[in-house]
Amino acid sequence: MDQDTVVNLATQMMTLAMKVAGPLLLVGLVIGLLVSIFQSVTQISEQSLSFIPKIIAVAVVIVVAGPWMLNQLINYTQDLYASIPALVGGG
Repeated sequence: MDQDTVVNLATQMMTLAMKVAGPLLLVGLVIGLLVSIFQSVTQISEQSLSFIPKIIAVAVVIVVAGPWMLNQLINYTQDLYASIPALVGGG
């Protein structure tokens, strides 16, 4: 296994991590921003007000996009396991 192969595997892994975690992080960011704007406008400074909507929104995203995320992880893992013989020089 040469350096190019390692870099390619790391790139694929990081791309997959961004694809899977991206929707969760994006929804948390948007909901946090909206709640912060709401708190600024109404001058409410309750800590749980910013935490609870984010938890609910992330849970909804996991329910909706969870099967797609799991499918992406399974496909990557299957491809990686199938390529192990070629990566170590046996195929």
